[in-house]
Amino acid sequence: MTNRGNFSGRIGFILAAAGSAVGLGNIWRFPYLAGENGGAIFLLVYLGCILLLCYPVMVGEISIGRAANSDAYGSYSKLGGKKWGYLGLFGIIAGIMILSFYNVVAGWAFGYFLHISFGDLLNEQDFGGFFGSFVNDILNVSSVHGLASSNLIFSLVFMMLTAVIVTRGIQKGIEASNRIMMPTLYIILIGIILYSLSLPNAFSGVRFYLIPDFSELKIQTVVDGLKQAFFSLSLGMGGLITYGSYLSKKENITSSAMVISAADTSVAFFAGLMVFPLVHFLAFKLHIDPTEIGTSGPPLIFVVLPQIFHEMGPVLGRIIGGSFFLLVCFAALTSTISLLEVPVAYLVDQKKYNRKHVVWVMALIIFICGIPSMMSQGMVAALNNLTFYKGQDFLTFISDMSDICLTIGGCLMSIFISRRWGIKNMDTELAQGNDRYMTSGVRKYLHVTINWIAPILLGSLSIVIILEKFFGIENLI
Repeated sequence: MTNRGNFSGRIGFILAAAGSAVGLGNIWRFPYLAGENGGAIFLLVYLGCILLLCYPVMVGEISIGRAANSDAYGSYSKLGGKKWGYLGLFGIIAGIMILSFYNVVAGWAFGYFLHISFGDLLNEQDFGGFFGSFVNDILNVSSVHGLASSNLIFSLVFMMLTAVIVTRGIQKGIEASNRIMMPTLYIILIGIILYSLSLPNAFSGVRFYLIPDFSELKIQTVVDGLKQAFFSLSLGMGGLITYGSYLSKKENITSSAMVISAADTSVAFFAGLMVFPLVHFLAFKLHIDPTEIGTSGPPLIFVVLPQIFHEMGPVLGRIIGGSFFLLVCFAALTSTISLLEVPVAYLVDQKKYNRKHVVWVMALIIFICGIPSMMSQGMVAALNNLTFYKGQDFLTFISDMSDICLTIGGCLMSIFISRRWGIKNMDTELAQGNDRYMTSGVRKYLHVTINWIAPILLGSLSIVIILEKFFGIENLI
């Protein structure tokens, strides 16, 4: 255990953990879910979920990892006994599953970055048709818009880049890369926001995003907000337990978790502030209702935004569009690093395997696991239309499974702290590095949430999602 490595300090941990949280969930999923759920009202629900539920779960995960100084399986086993170690394995498997499809979407973003920055994608007349053909044939290595277009290659390159960083270890790999990517991500994001706000009809998008219409508030909005918050913060799958195990005892977990939550939330907020002015600008240019494109779901990023960049002209479109997809790549990479580290830490800690060997073997296995998701976008009919899953494609199935695993993992983690490890032991861990914790209001807030709110709310949500997704029992929410 002495050679596991540690973060250099508070800043290194916060940047790495914030990088784990900030990802495609913020830049890709958050804007289209906000568009589908009423804009500002979804933003309010999302912020409420972060504060009420996700922050306490984050604190709990980090405290478990630091107390045990081990991977997810080792932490649960050490603090709760061998049977609880299966909860750690559950989280590790969930992380592998998430990374398998996450890397596919990251490959799409990488491909779009190349096609917009160095190819002729912005000359395309049918962006929806291009996206359909782009994700449909993973083996297309012929020249498309001046560049080879193979999602197999794009995703493989992205996974290899992830593996290179993780092989370098905690400080030289994970921490060092996040010290560069996280500030760069903010610079690009703010730069695009400032430009988008200068466009015609931009402030119509700002009003949709920042002025809530409470008639849009539905139970589904709350469910989507909670699922998005958990997915975005990488909770319930052992990532923050693993990162917490590399954290010094002298660091303040409660304040660090607050900064991480704020960093993740700010990126999601800024992503909406970037996307909705662009959407309303396009609606203005095409003389259409912005809800027609703002609620387009996952294609919002890969179909609507390229059309917007096209409307900006050949030079500005290439600059802004290329910068946007570089931003998406950075956001994805900070998360793929943490997702790969979860199973790697388990094999290094528990099996004593060589880190570099483990990283490359796991990266290859997870990449192969992602191929069905890659092939489910039209290439293989059976994967594109799952008969046992209401005709949805395989990537959607894996994505939904991931949401369920995260909420179940968060529920069981809360039960583990309150019923097995003990809330007092968590208090003892959190008091290290925070002399005022024992007398603070945060302690009472964490107790109520972890003892009661998290298990009940996350458990109920998990049951509802399972019944709806797998048993077709509708109208539960």
